[in-house]
Amino acid sequence: MRRDLRVAPDKEITMSELETQEQLDEPRAKSALEQLESDHYSRGRFLKLVGGAGAVGAFGMLVAACGGDDKKSKTTASTMAKTTASTTSTMAPKGGDLEIVNYALTLEYLEAAFYAAAIDSGLFKGAELEAIKIIGQHEQEHVTALAAAAKSLGTPATEPKAKFPLEDRMSVLKLAATVENLGAAAYLGQAANIQDAGILAAGLSIHSVEARHAAALNTLIGENFVPDGAFAKAATMDEVLAAVKPFLVA
Repeated sequence: MRRDLRVAPDKEITMSELETQEQLDEPRAKSALEQLESDHYSRGRFLKLVGGAGAVGAFGMLVAACGGDDKKSKTTASTMAKTTASTTSTMAPKGGDLEIVNYALTLEYLEAAFYAAAIDSGLFKGAELEAIKIIGQHEQEHVTALAAAAKSLGTPATEPKAKFPLEDRMSVLKLAATVENLGAAAYLGQAANIQDAGILAAGLSIHSVEARHAAALNTLIGENFVPDGAFAKAATMDEVLAAVKPFLVA
């Protein structure tokens, strides 16, 4: 059954569009997933991080998303991987995977808090409110998974205090789109720096969902649902932290 999200008298978006996937080409994805297929420990770690039986389907989708095994694809992926590694190695966080996971966890804390505030604002109703609740639930599940990952590596980041402008419906939707596009760019920006294959795969599965959220919200506000075209643009840790700083309460 298809359900409609009506956002204006002359415009509507379907719930199925929440499933629109931004087509990305992440150079390290295939090698990481191949390792997961052959390494039972890493595969088990990934499944544990992203959560139970549902993760099995996520793993299969990730493998399928990496494409076929033809020689040309392998050569292209290898070349792109080497190029990406050479340009990102100097930007790898000194704290390794724990720092990256806590960075992602901090962003997810902010996203979950933002959607909780948007739901409580009273600015949304009907199908729009339902969509926001769905996205908010996803972000909370990301918090749970990343907190568990951080705990397995060391000490999880503390949830920051935050405050968001909630003046009117459209400004909140625009901020939501900004947040989701930023989140997708943040995960992509750190993919080449993650060492643990299980954590990389879990991060990629979250990144995919963030990109879908962004596509749906971009459509809701009348923007291009794939603003970067066929290849998504990554954001550095410094760029992302500077962007979210205005929402943090000292």
